Amino acid sequence: MNILYQQCPICNSTDISPVLRVKDYTVSGEVFGVWHCSYCSARFTQDVPPGEAIGRYYQAEAYVSHTDTKKGFVNRAYHLVRNYTLQAKMALIQKASGRKQGALLDVGAGTGAFAATMQQAGWAVAGLEPDETARTNARKQHGIELQSPDYLFALPPNSFDAITLWHVLEHVHELHRYLDTFNTLLKPNGALVIAVPNYTSYDAAIYQEHWAAYDVPRHLYHFSPQSMLALAQQHGFTIAAYKPMWFDSFYVAMLSEQYKTGKGNLINAVWNGLLSNLNALADRKKCSSVIYVMRKG
Repeated sequence: MNILYQQCPICNSTDISPVLRVKDYTVSGEVFGVWHCSYCSARFTQDVPPGEAIGRYYQAEAYVSHTDTKKGFVNRAYHLVRNYTLQAKMALIQKASGRKQGALLDVGAGTGAFAATMQQAGWAVAGLEPDETARTNARKQHGIELQSPDYLFALPPNSFDAITLWHVLEHVHELHRYLDTFNTLLKPNGALVIAVPNYTSYDAAIYQEHWAAYDVPRHLYHFSPQSMLALAQQHGFTIAAYKPMWFDSFYVAMLSEQYKTGKGNLINAVWNGLLSNLNALADRKKCSSVIYVMRKG
């Protein structure tokens, strides 16, 4: 049975209402409702499959984080900038944790590219990934063994200098249990680093129901900076920094153009991605995707 929320899954407010109908362009072609919480400003996908049934919505070659496919212009563009972004992520983790090397937990590791980058830099890395195909690709491509998500709850307290979720939290059914567990696993001076799409961005406003980062039903939640702050505070975290993901606006805009018009329309996508970034220059919380650097207490 699919999940029908009577309360906001972020803050439990009952002040919720439908705002959009969004199509799954990646796998099923089904249409899902996106609802809005007027209290914390989170959005969420309504009538989503439970965790044990959602796997089929990830079974697509186009789902690059599991397959590492390079088919199509958008996926080739993704790979073109990935080496740069991997190094940028590593530098961010080193700065946020205050350590050149340490212990890292990467949740939703995909095909293991970031976990492998950190491991090669001397970090002790534990990586979790629910998709068996992605775990197999991580082993083949990077020689790294990823564990299933249940492994998270068997880890000892105060084990990690950094915990990372790169576009993962929006997929997690057990949202609050995960956040509580992260608080337990993180060392006192450690950093929880979470990157999620931002539906309050300029590109989201342009594309509306065609905005690719809604990615229903795989994205269960659609965060705003306000709702991320509310979520962090519920679980004993403060937000120490908001960091931009400048490339995401272009990647999302290219996919969104395909969804909206049926063709790539690269010029429009680049222009809209640029406008989105310009709009976020003065306030990183307006970026297409935002990295939240969190600390305990």
